[in-house]
Amino acid sequence: MTLTHNLKQEARRLGFDFVGVTRPVLPPGYPVYEGWLEAGHHGEMGYLASDRARVRRADLNQVLPEVKTILVLGIHHSNPQQASPGQDDRSYGRMAAYAWGDDYHEVLPARLQALIAFLEVQTGLPVPNRWYTDTGPVLERDLASLAGIGWIGKNSMLINPKAGSYFLLAEIFLGIALETDPPFESDHCGSCTRCIEACPTSCILPNRTLDARRCISYLTIELKGAIPPELRPQMENWIFGCDVCQEVCPWNLRFAPGGGDDQFAPRPRLPLIELQSELSLSAAEFNRKFKASPVKRSKRRGYLRNVAVALGNSADYAVIPTVIQTLQNDPEALVRGHAAWALGRLASDASRQGLIAARQTETDEGVLEEIDAALSAW
Repeated sequence: MTLTHNLKQEARRLGFDFVGVTRPVLPPGYPVYEGWLEAGHHGEMGYLASDRARVRRADLNQVLPEVKTILVLGIHHSNPQQASPGQDDRSYGRMAAYAWGDDYHEVLPARLQALIAFLEVQTGLPVPNRWYTDTGPVLERDLASLAGIGWIGKNSMLINPKAGSYFLLAEIFLGIALETDPPFESDHCGSCTRCIEACPTSCILPNRTLDARRCISYLTIELKGAIPPELRPQMENWIFGCDVCQEVCPWNLRFAPGGGDDQFAPRPRLPLIELQSELSLSAAEFNRKFKASPVKRSKRRGYLRNVAVALGNSADYAVIPTVIQTLQNDPEALVRGHAAWALGRLASDASRQGLIAARQTETDEGVLEEIDAALSAW
């Protein structure tokens, strides 16, 4: 117990807000997750359904053969309710709050490794270990619930009754026995359905999972190709991720802290994203602006695809010349196609002329289809 206590104290010193310990048992949500995969609700995230991933989720000894306990950690990021830039002004894009600061994939590993080093000093022995932070085939939220950190809400997010859900998770599989925490067994969602009612694309399913194919976070980050046209209007001005289901959650409204870890604090010029100027980012400018940011995950082509959709939803006709220029000159067909859609949404004589002109020179079949569909608005 002294070792577990010391390890938890060190985790908090390193900045983790939640620390829990559980055994390597099959999470109770595993059958639901397998059913989710079988239903195809993971969309194009094929890595989730690989044979290797499924074997490891079903048997945590496949992750670390020596595993005896799992240390589960949580850390707060920024709270979008501090200031929700772009929420009311559609000339600005909105991003999920976790993306306002540095990429947690790059921030947390050093802290996890420091925690392992501390443990090995305490024991005087090397300790078999393996750590993840959204980087491996484990059911993080289920493990966190088993470690007593919170319950899985109707929006599929892990919710802590004293702090809401604006936090990130990490796990360390350890080949050493620690004192475990009791699982969090209460469900405090009750009859509340605010997240379900607020979801712009109705992606929340009855069994506390999501149809990722309709989720704005999936559409703006994980989906690499064209966004389904029928979902584009519901994306409003979200350009990377989405926080709607968390923003309306009573547990966040009442208990979420005002801010998070300093490394996840908003970067300069983030989260305020002026859409029209963003559409002109070159590859070098995109890489420079989003270096060590989660946004780089979408790559320039995916990010500007999202920006084009947001501009199409902006009802701001002043952006039409910029969108036309993108349609005619952007090197990525994916971006040009969504720019064509945006012009169809911003229906005007100028948009129509821009689409007709682009059609004379465009060679990509997908973009031509987008142009024709946009012209059908007339």
